[in-house]
Amino acid sequence: MHILYKNYLALNKSIIPKTICRLKSSRSSSQYCLDQLRNYDYENFVCTILLKNIPRSVALAVRSFNVEVSRVAEQVSQETIGLMRLKFWEEAIDKCYSGNIKYVPKHPVTTELYKAISKANLTKRYLKNLVSARTQYINVHGFKTLTELEKYSDQTVASVFYLILEGCGVKNVDADHAASHLGKSQGIIQQLRSIPHARKLNFLPIPEDLLIKYQISQEEVLRSKESQKLSDCVYEIASRAHQHLVKSRSLIDKVPANGRAALLPAIPVSIYLDRLQELDYNILDHHLQIRTWKLLPSLYINNLRNRY
Repeated sequence: MHILYKNYLALNKSIIPKTICRLKSSRSSSQYCLDQLRNYDYENFVCTILLKNIPRSVALAVRSFNVEVSRVAEQVSQETIGLMRLKFWEEAIDKCYSGNIKYVPKHPVTTELYKAISKANLTKRYLKNLVSARTQYINVHGFKTLTELEKYSDQTVASVFYLILEGCGVKNVDADHAASHLGKSQGIIQQLRSIPHARKLNFLPIPEDLLIKYQISQEEVLRSKESQKLSDCVYEIASRAHQHLVKSRSLIDKVPANGRAALLPAIPVSIYLDRLQELDYNILDHHLQIRTWKLLPSLYINNLRNRY
């Protein structure tokens, strides 16, 4: 526990530049990425700082890149502008694989991504998935089916795990299989957690087929109206996430020891599912919006045991 808090406090004491124009060194670009990940993806941030040096730097770059592309839709009001930004990131990927830093856009995230690609020979397809999935959904306001949500999660979350595994030096079918299931589980949970913010995001996280099945109107979701039928619907979605989590964990003995830490986000996923169950699947309960004290000690203990 002491090591985890020491790492976390050290990161918090770092002086993070406020603007990109002030980023003059490799050190400052990594600080920018740390700050971004801590602010927008806290649970994955904590999991990232527990990784060893090279895997940690790769995970930091990949997750920061994912934060950038995932926030495009909520940052713009016009589809055209959103597509232009995503195009920038797509082209940035190609430039990061050019082998020459002078072609890489002068942005802290691309700087770190270029270094990560050089260190770990990351698969370009997985990075492209992170952009193409967001491009496909830039003007879409929900999923048709739960299966579609799973596919989206595989592209936007599992792809991140594949890349971090590569950063750990692991290219293994069983590890990828475990990562795929965990990615789907975490991706489903991310959509559940966004339900209270559906109106602000202008996106319906609950698939259309389940809205019809449980006779829930879109307006009920947008208004954050509590009901038993909403809880029943959330239960079905959460059950699918739990199934994927269980499958991922069942493969742990087949995942190389040096790659298991890459799958530590299974811990916050599991904790959230347990809390949701304790609250009878009332996704709108305000307690779910509060960080639990269990996260840090659970991560520390499981990392020490090389479990996820």
